[in-house]
Amino acid sequence: MKADPIGVLTGSHYLDGDHACAEGAIAAGCRFFAGYPITPSTEVAERISARFPYVGGIFIQMEDELGSMAAILGAAWGGKKAMTVTSGPGFSLMMENIGLGAMTETPCVIANVQRGGPSTGLPTLVGQQDIMQARWGSHGDYEIIAIAPDSPQEAFDFTIKAFNLSEKYRVPTMVMLDECVGHMTERVIIPPAEEIEIEPRRYTKLSPEEYLPYKPCEDLIPEMVKAGDGYNVHITGLTHNEKGYPIINEEVQAVLVKRLVDKINVNAEDIIITEEEEIENAEVIVISYGITSRVARMSIDLARKDGIKVGSMRLITIWPFPEKRVKELAKKVKAFVVPEINAGQLVYEVERCACGNANTYLVPHYGGGVHNPQDIFDKIKEAMK
Repeated sequence: MKADPIGVLTGSHYLDGDHACAEGAIAAGCRFFAGYPITPSTEVAERISARFPYVGGIFIQMEDELGSMAAILGAAWGGKKAMTVTSGPGFSLMMENIGLGAMTETPCVIANVQRGGPSTGLPTLVGQQDIMQARWGSHGDYEIIAIAPDSPQEAFDFTIKAFNLSEKYRVPTMVMLDECVGHMTERVIIPPAEEIEIEPRRYTKLSPEEYLPYKPCEDLIPEMVKAGDGYNVHITGLTHNEKGYPIINEEVQAVLVKRLVDKINVNAEDIIITEEEEIENAEVIVISYGITSRVARMSIDLARKDGIKVGSMRLITIWPFPEKRVKELAKKVKAFVVPEINAGQLVYEVERCACGNANTYLVPHYGGGVHNPQDIFDKIKEAMK
């Protein structure tokens, strides 16, 4: 399915990452947005609010982030592609309803333009401190998908990708920008609508008498309906059977939750995107994501000039984590170096997957700015020893 040309501003533009994210959402078919202003993500909402009247979208400024998340879940069941955007404190408030979205298998997109925390923290300065919260923030067992752009161009491209993955796997999907990517301005090329692939919502062709809202297809993903089409659908956060009726026992819980986890994990190799450079002969691999990947390139260049065989693995998909690939690489290299604008989060996933076959080194940064490339370079040299 191709994008609706009404929503695509084809051409070359100079956009910041927030505005590029908004344009990606519109190009992907998003026509409902609910949100609450919070720095440094407000520009996404502002851009969408200005553009939606021209494309037939509905923009609602909600009373808070709890209501925003609830609203996009309802809009999705009403037949719209829906999105919200926030930053750290608001992301925390959304977590209960993100869990509801996972349980009800509601396709939607949450963009988080990360800033330094905890609490109110650094509203206008960069952080990457919500990475683990994206995966584990809500309670219970579930899986989500999270993508980390490192440029305004990728903010556009990967917001479309997030919508497509959300629709394909019926799961809340997150675009984990950071303040630097959100506020930097670069050239963004928006292709013609006929070149943009859009994942359609998988609506059932079964009759209301035959349809079961949570009966999975062979790929473990159920077909959807929308409100008003004459189907009797019970949507609940309670443990439920294929009819959607609450059944409070361990057998139904095991079947349901296992499927919620498996529908992502079984398809992980099709979901995961990484960008690798000079991996094959590397002795040290730098694993990075978001704005930190751009800083890490400078450090890698310094190391190569110093004669160190260093490769780069940029995580575009953060969740599901590319554990199979990291396990493979851990058997071939001496060490991984993981720079993050936090006190250490994704580094523990790298260390877990290394299984003791390669050492893992964190290069922390506590937010408010990006790494000094020299610090990452120094850690690469330490790893070689």
